[in-house]
Amino acid sequence: MNEIIEIPLEKLHDEALRLYNDKKMDFLESLTGMDWGDSLGVVYHLESTVTGERMTIKALTTDRENPEIPSVCDIWKAAEFNEREVYDFYGIRFIGHPDMRRLFLRNDWVGYPMRKDDDPMDERNPLRMDNEETIDTTTELELNPDGSIKDKENIIFDDREYVVNIGPQHPATHGVLRFRVSLEGENIKKLDANCGYIHRGIEKMCESLTYPQTLALTDRLDYLGAQQNRHALCMCIERAMGVEVSERVQYIRTIMDELQRIDSHLLFYSCLCMDLGALTAFFYGFRDREKILDIFEETCGGRLIMNYNTIGGVQDDIHPNFVKRVKEFIVYLRGIIHEYHDVFTGNVIAQQRLKGVGVLSREDAISFGATGGTGRASGWACDVRKRMPYGVYDKVDFNEIIYTEGDSFARYMVRMDEIMESMRIIEQLIDNIPEGNFQEKMKPIIRVPEGSYYAAVEGSRGEFGVYLESRGDKTPYRVHFRSTGLPLVSTVDTICRGSKIADLIAIGGTLDYVVPDIDR
Repeated sequence: MNEIIEIPLEKLHDEALRLYNDKKMDFLESLTGMDWGDSLGVVYHLESTVTGERMTIKALTTDRENPEIPSVCDIWKAAEFNEREVYDFYGIRFIGHPDMRRLFLRNDWVGYPMRKDDDPMDERNPLRMDNEETIDTTTELELNPDGSIKDKENIIFDDREYVVNIGPQHPATHGVLRFRVSLEGENIKKLDANCGYIHRGIEKMCESLTYPQTLALTDRLDYLGAQQNRHALCMCIERAMGVEVSERVQYIRTIMDELQRIDSHLLFYSCLCMDLGALTAFFYGFRDREKILDIFEETCGGRLIMNYNTIGGVQDDIHPNFVKRVKEFIVYLRGIIHEYHDVFTGNVIAQQRLKGVGVLSREDAISFGATGGTGRASGWACDVRKRMPYGVYDKVDFNEIIYTEGDSFARYMVRMDEIMESMRIIEQLIDNIPEGNFQEKMKPIIRVPEGSYYAAVEGSRGEFGVYLESRGDKTPYRVHFRSTGLPLVSTVDTICRGSKIADLIAIGGTLDYVVPDIDR
């Protein structure tokens, strides 16, 4: 259970700055909006990349009519998008934040849907079939010396700028994501990311579902990390209830997570190559990924939405052919992956399109919370499997792949090298799966003890975290998923400035975000 330290509003910014400077809490792991009924607030999960120390703090306001909390986006860049998300769904305005627009919902949406007292049937929110008006100005809440607050208007794009839309319907945005890009010739001056085109309100739906019912939604977030997402939620609930799953389940879950990682990285390779015009490489990746999906289908019954992990174990035991097919696949992929590098990695066009393009510094990667392959390509050792081992990752030998260049080519190479490490992990486990239950006996109605809990896994594209607050009922009071993709999209403006418009395609491809995971 998480111990949460409450900090008074008037001291929040100073205390956050002290934690950043003195305790080296430089990684804002998760920022969660909350409605506690009598108050609204925010829960911050912090970690030091220097000492590994972790802590959780919260700030709240009892003013539900006009809730205001000091912004921390000048300390952690990750807070820029996260605070906009909290404003969007809870109506909390952040003093000192330069851009208090909605992030996911339409600008003309009425109300704040994650609040407990929000009316989902409000007639002021009809199904609108028209495009929303694009707003080029935004509001910043400025604190005056006397303690009063004034609204200051900030301009996003002025009338003299040449602004083009990339997306939301564009194959190279990898989903319905819209970038408004200000250009000078072919050079990007600045970029405004617009999210929310695929928003399903999964976190809100979880509040009215029983714990076993919430599991089905996780596969639909990052659908290329379905096993890992569900693993995180099951692990969070199991730890909260004090449930120990069998060693057999731990082995199965770890193997499935790594197969999922290879599946995801093969799709990453295919789509990046296609974005840059290498169609042959696209077919290579899809041909080989199909073999993993066949293995998944045999055990789970599904290829994309697998519903495999359960609270206390897995849905069913592995298929009798599972071990044999996994071993055959690894032998096959090891023998053929050199073709991926022959056809693309060493290609002069690929090298010129990726090397030195879209550089993200280590400091910025940490500040934005850009974990996974993106962070490791910038020299940040951020792998959850090493930082907070789960499953049987503490029993296997594997390398955390780290590059220091921070460019698109480094992000590409991290994922290609991780395919090899995932195969190493699976090889150490596949012949040693112990006997035991594939499912622990659970009560018909699952209730999680009252409290706050956080669990994380290393997803296919970074840290996927689950923050759970329970009141002891059969439904969760609040579930927040720490998206792997939202921090990645928040970096795009920073790393694209000064690049060519064509570089945006290479940068977006190597960041490897999945839009439903961002929109949740």
